[in-house]
Amino acid sequence: MTALRSPKCPEGATPTTLGAVTDLTPGEGRAYAIRGLQLAVFLLSDGTIRAMDAVCPHKGGPLADGQIDGGVVMCPLHQYAFSFDTGACTSEGVGAAQTYPARVVDGMVTVDI
Repeated sequence: MTALRSPKCPEGATPTTLGAVTDLTPGEGRAYAIRGLQLAVFLLSDGTIRAMDAVCPHKGGPLADGQIDGGVVMCPLHQYAFSFDTGACTSEGVGAAQTYPARVVDGMVTVDI
């Protein structure tokens, strides 16, 4: 069987359902382990869903536990901020966190991985 791709799913990625959007708390993140990846998924206060690596590239901090500040999440270990749009760190010398397209489909959080 071939996986069907969403029109919004990037080439080579597979839309993967993580769970109900009601499992998320607005303004907070939640960690998921799926297909060998650790993902941090955030429900922002405006209702949008964002997803990125759950592990900070600096020292391995839990990004799902980080504080959301506008368009970034701050790692709780050393307060490095990572963009939800690009995954880039706002400080020089720290690598980026991988981001993943995410959305709600029929009440379920779907991430393209």
